[in-house]
Amino acid sequence: MHTISRDSPCYYLTSVAKDRLKVFRTDEIKYITCLALDEARRSGKFALYAYVIMPDHLHIITDSVLPPARTLQFLNGITGRRIIDYLKEHNHEDSLKKLRHEVRPRRYSHSLWDHHPDARVLLSEKMLMQRMHYTHQNPVRAGLVPRPEGYRWSSVRCWNRNVLEDEPLLMDLDQIKWRSG
Repeated sequence: MHTISRDSPCYYLTSVAKDRLKVFRTDEIKYITCLALDEARRSGKFALYAYVIMPDHLHIITDSVLPPARTLQFLNGITGRRIIDYLKEHNHEDSLKKLRHEVRPRRYSHSLWDHHPDARVLLSEKMLMQRMHYTHQNPVRAGLVPRPEGYRWSSVRCWNRNVLEDEPLLMDLDQIKWRSG
């Protein structure tokens, strides 16, 4: 169980697609992203508490089992690999051209993510709740849906205890030990 505190915070992570490319436009890409996030969670053995997939970025709240940079390596590495593989398999040459970069020491020729992700430390349940609400309101603020519950690609239904039969990504909310309840 995770009691959120200064000694055991949560992390609010934001990853932005390279050049703000709207990679996450189709439901298929968003579903692949959900599968990749789940794979990253299992590989890194960390908990996911909230998420939203926006057209050009992700917001994710995790526990602090790993340092934020290491958690981001799992999240961005696996999602980037799965999405670039999908784009290659389906001959999305225009998108791949936009993600191409000079060959680096590891010899990657494409990169999905901007290399300056944002990590914020959440030291209390109040901070977690503020960021969770902010995350779930993102699609509303962007004009994608009128209400957070109408956006399939977020954890809002997990928090509202109203998950879909085919919920794309379940959260680890049972791992939070709430002080206030």
